[in-house]
Amino acid sequence: MSDLLIYEKEYWQRSFQYIAGIDEVGRGCLFGDVVAAAVILPHGLILEEVNDSKKLTAKKRDKLYDIIMEQAIAVSTGLVDAETIDRLNIKQATRLAMKQAVERLPVKPDFLLVDAEKVETDIPQMAVIKGDAVSQSIAAASIIAKVTRDRLCQGEWDLLYPEYGIASHKGYATKLHRERILELGPTPMHRKSFMRNLFVEEQTLF
Repeated sequence: MSDLLIYEKEYWQRSFQYIAGIDEVGRGCLFGDVVAAAVILPHGLILEEVNDSKKLTAKKRDKLYDIIMEQAIAVSTGLVDAETIDRLNIKQATRLAMKQAVERLPVKPDFLLVDAEKVETDIPQMAVIKGDAVSQSIAAASIIAKVTRDRLCQGEWDLLYPEYGIASHKGYATKLHRERILELGPTPMHRKSFMRNLFVEEQTLF
């Protein structure tokens, strides 16, 4: 696990104190917001089992979510909705969600470790390829973002549109989800720009 602190250690040694890991989830979904998280962990803290959220079970992510929320110096999230994603494009919407997450941190970071992206801010930063697999701070952010979005899918969003099965597929382009879109049409929370490419023969629906 200590290997996941290689980037943090480098910048701690350069006298940066508050290093925030930044990651997002929901970039490839057809439905709902893209969600980013920012997490500042204490200097030298090692969180056992923290890893890329995609490699963890839902039960493990929930457990680690609570640990991160308890142990972190600061945690925040940013959410950008489907209408904004369609208007800006997903890359720019992801960057906006990351920027929101950074700006909402109750403690201002002095360095950012970002999962393969750039945040529009004057705070020094480093884009880390596959950062959620090599940085504990980014991995923690991936867990916060994933759990936050999954809980929205299983709660508020599923209640809004129960017939679409959002709680089960989390907004991704599963067979069930595609069938429900073709049967019922898109909701206001569906990303129209994504579906025009997916449903080439049914473009008039979107």
